[in-house]
Amino acid sequence: MPKSLRSPRQHRLMELLIAARRGKGLTQATLAERLGKPQSYVAKYETGERRIDVIEFLDITTAIGLDAADILASLMENH
Repeated sequence: MPKSLRSPRQHRLMELLIAARRGKGLTQATLAERLGKPQSYVAKYETGERRIDVIEFLDITTAIGLDAADILASLMENH
């Protein structure tokens, strides 16, 4: 099994989160502000430099205004 930081599924998750953020008209800076984090936090997980855990995933989807289950369902469609 490939390392999850660079796995195709991890890459797809980041694509989904980026598309969702952009679809809501949010910048990385705006999302970071909602999360109480620096902009670099969003940039690092979006570029794959760092991996997010499940709690961070839930915080991110909530801050974007998404249903976390919808993102997971989209991720599983391609697995």
